[in-house]
Amino acid sequence: MPLITFKPSGIKIEVPPGTELLEAARKAGISIDSPCGGKGTCGKCMVQILAGNVDSDSLGVLPQNVVAEGYVLACKTKVLGDAVVVEVPEQLGREGGKFTKTSEDFSLVSKELFPEKWEYEPLAIKWLVKILPPQIEDGMSDFDRLAKAIRGQWGECQITCKLPVLRMIADTIREKDGLITITIIYDSARCYVINVQAGDTTAKNYGIAVDVGTTTVAVELVYLFLGEVVAVRSEYNEQVECGLDVISRINYAKKPERLEELRRRVLATINRLIKQIVDTHDIDINDVSSGVISGNTTMMHLLLGLKPEYIRLDPYTPTIKETPFMSAAEVGININRQAWLYFSPHVGSYVGGDITAGVLCTDLATDSKEMSLFIDIGTNGEIVIGNSEFMLTCACSAGPAFEGGGIECGMRAALGAIEKAEVDLETGVATCENIGNVKAKGICGSGMIALLASLYLTGWIDESGKFNRSKKSKAVIVEGRFAKYVIVPASESASGKDITISEMDIENIIRAKAAIYSACNLMLEQVGMTFEDLSTVYIAGGFGRSLDLEKAMVIGLIPDLPREKFKYIGNASLMGTYMVLLSKEYREKQLELARKMTYLELNTAPAYMDQYTGALFLPHTDINLFPTVKKMKDKFSQTGKIYK
Repeated sequence: MPLITFKPSGIKIEVPPGTELLEAARKAGISIDSPCGGKGTCGKCMVQILAGNVDSDSLGVLPQNVVAEGYVLACKTKVLGDAVVVEVPEQLGREGGKFTKTSEDFSLVSKELFPEKWEYEPLAIKWLVKILPPQIEDGMSDFDRLAKAIRGQWGECQITCKLPVLRMIADTIREKDGLITITIIYDSARCYVINVQAGDTTAKNYGIAVDVGTTTVAVELVYLFLGEVVAVRSEYNEQVECGLDVISRINYAKKPERLEELRRRVLATINRLIKQIVDTHDIDINDVSSGVISGNTTMMHLLLGLKPEYIRLDPYTPTIKETPFMSAAEVGININRQAWLYFSPHVGSYVGGDITAGVLCTDLATDSKEMSLFIDIGTNGEIVIGNSEFMLTCACSAGPAFEGGGIECGMRAALGAIEKAEVDLETGVATCENIGNVKAKGICGSGMIALLASLYLTGWIDESGKFNRSKKSKAVIVEGRFAKYVIVPASESASGKDITISEMDIENIIRAKAAIYSACNLMLEQVGMTFEDLSTVYIAGGFGRSLDLEKAMVIGLIPDLPREKFKYIGNASLMGTYMVLLSKEYREKQLELARKMTYLELNTAPAYMDQYTGALFLPHTDINLFPTVKKMKDKFSQTGKIYK
């Protein structure tokens, strides 16, 4: 069989002839990004063949002179010869995106979102019971005596437990003379015993809240005894190497072995974060007794190994919307194997449990008659509009630009990310603020928005995002028909390379903002309203923790409304997931909200493309929709100064 050697790592692997190079790299544990899901359209999986025979269909995506130098697309190349040597370029774009093993990211959640009054009833409860000693004449088994003790405190109910727990009962109830702590799930007059421990361990009860995003996964460990957050960790979803957005991953998952690979990758991310937290805080994994998991419909299908193909095909039908309880062992989550997992319910093919969890943090989950708009800005832009009487929801493909994906120097909002940027009117040079006040590693979503707004207001780019060739600046580099902008020069960056943004990057950002704004506008039209009819606009999504609302309005991401109408709520999905973990009241409320939402499929809405096309400018084709921006530009054209 052909032997492939990957450089510079030196890793070797034997594969059958005809094996796709990208697949071989995956099996060898080599990281090669394929944002398009292996369709051969993005050109990001480019590698160089140093030796050996391969069959490649890369010409067309890659220029002829590049192919002549031995460069190929890993997803479009099959191995033929006995020995192939492949040079894998350094994978850029994720540097600085992961939190270290000792960091805690409490900024992902906000206790301000938690209602003042709520009913505490966590999914799993620990309860101390006393088991009577066995008697010859009573004819009772150990399980009978356990059941009798439970019913003595919980009333008449059906009591069940799985075989692994049954195997623990005999020794456990005798270790401390019948004093044991049971971990139970109580549901509709049924009591499920998921753990038994000798003595009083009621204070050792934990749960996890998990937000599985297309780009980022966040895990929160909660001390259920007091309802307190122990720690929050997040990092990139390991699936990003197989596709940056849900469509790319659905395409990648067409083969059963690739679907399984995606499942393993997201499980590895979740379990790695869990292990970091429990190891840091010296917590026994068996004391983590329950979990709630939220994510968009595709991410949950991939986590459970469900075929996602029909989500993207008319009539856009997911396998499941309301997932039944599952054990951690069934799913592969590394907590107590008998722990129950609750999955936030979905609404449609592209509006999932992350949105039904996030809406719990807003007035949409109350009796308010005021109209509210909820926007979750991430790889997918999910939108909900309504009040206590009705809710309309949709999703648009914003792409991963705001989370750093698909942008050459993009990254998450982590240490070293440029989060603010102001462009000098005369020189065109940017002044930046970086997270952590360290040298810049890349630029995150809020930084991109601030930069584009400043470039536009100072006249360095026009409404279409193209650089003004008539103005000269050392920061603007024109190469033929294209131009790029040096945000931070190599001498000042952490990598020793220029941190830049190209016209193609700007185009990606404009497409992302256009998708979100136009979807909001269309939904309002569907109910005969305008942005002015809104009482509150909730902005959710991890990238916006440092979002400048005024700059977001300048580029046309959000409507031109009074600033007091906007409320940023951060990772609302994770906060709502935490609420559901702690309260049966909110589990029931979330299900009610999901069933109440009317899902609008943008793929079948003809008016959406008209809206989208109009929004493909800064801030919009119709500048009158943004009167504040119009005043800024008019003032600038008259005085050469930015009006604020």
